[in-house]
Amino acid sequence: MANAPTKPTTPVKKESSNSGLFATLTIPICIVVAIIIFIYILGDPSHYTDGDVEKGTATDFFGRIHKGGNLVPLIMSYLLIVIVFSIERFVVIGKAAGTGNVDAFVRKIQSALTAGNIDAAVAECDKQKGSVANVVKSGLKKYREMETDNTLDVDQKTLAIQKDIEEATTLEMPMLEQNLTIIATLVSIGTLTGLLGTVFGMINAFASLANAGSGSSTALSASISEALVNTALGISTSATSIVMYNIFTSKIDNLTYAIDETGFSIVSTFAASHKNSR
Repeated sequence: MANAPTKPTTPVKKESSNSGLFATLTIPICIVVAIIIFIYILGDPSHYTDGDVEKGTATDFFGRIHKGGNLVPLIMSYLLIVIVFSIERFVVIGKAAGTGNVDAFVRKIQSALTAGNIDAAVAECDKQKGSVANVVKSGLKKYREMETDNTLDVDQKTLAIQKDIEEATTLEMPMLEQNLTIIATLVSIGTLTGLLGTVFGMINAFASLANAGSGSSTALSASISEALVNTALGISTSATSIVMYNIFTSKIDNLTYAIDETGFSIVSTFAASHKNSR
């Protein structure tokens, strides 16, 4: 009885391993892509006056970003990481939800349970697929198993069904939160790296002004403008990370609530239909 929920362990471990490999490969690839964009696209001579990247003045948006300094490609890699992992989480959470609307699926399961039609509920799980349906189906299988078990009383059977649902949830749901820590981490790191780049830029701007011995406000303003590019990129990255993190946590909470609601219906239905057999 305790061994029943262990069947999904292998695929879950495999998915976890694949997700870890995905993260390991994605991060360095995003950094390399950001560096290539910084050097060959943003740093193209066409974005500067006289085609001089070193001494020329930036003539457009891309040139101004390139003038932000060496921390710009690092911040750009953060943004790429957020985008790639957001796409990956959308796919994973979408698969976990299944092929149909989760709320409609929950209502169908509850209707089948109310009618006492466990076969119909299992059939709905087979149609829905995904992590939510897998957890519910595991609970329904335990429901059937407990109906034929003559060694336990109703309370023990009800507890066994509840425990099976909890174990199935433990096996299925953690995959949904994997890699979210990376997005959450970039919320802070994006802003901090942007501020660090700005500080370096300001130091260089004032140092150049002091060495030149000139009070040119134009040169100082241009240098400060370039330094603030880092802050703008950092804040943009952090804002994107916050939005995506909140979207994913909301979706995961909805799936967890659907499992809890359906699991409660399964347990309640079993207890109500077998209360006279105490």
